[in-house]
Amino acid sequence: MEALFLLVPLSVLMVFVALWVFFNAADDGQFDDLVGPALRVLQDDDSAANISDPEKDPSGKF
Repeated sequence: MEALFLLVPLSVLMVFVALWVFFNAADDGQFDDLVGPALRVLQDDDSAANISDPEKDPSGKF
């Protein structure tokens, strides 16, 4: 029973801290664009990934 006097206020404090962290992240724009980065992974843009030098490797392979 004595443990409840410690655990209940501690759990309430943890809930308030978690809510503060969530609303602070929401105010800073953490959750603004959830779709954009996921769609960028699917775009086929090989020009940025081509890091080989064609003069050194005429076959174009990495």
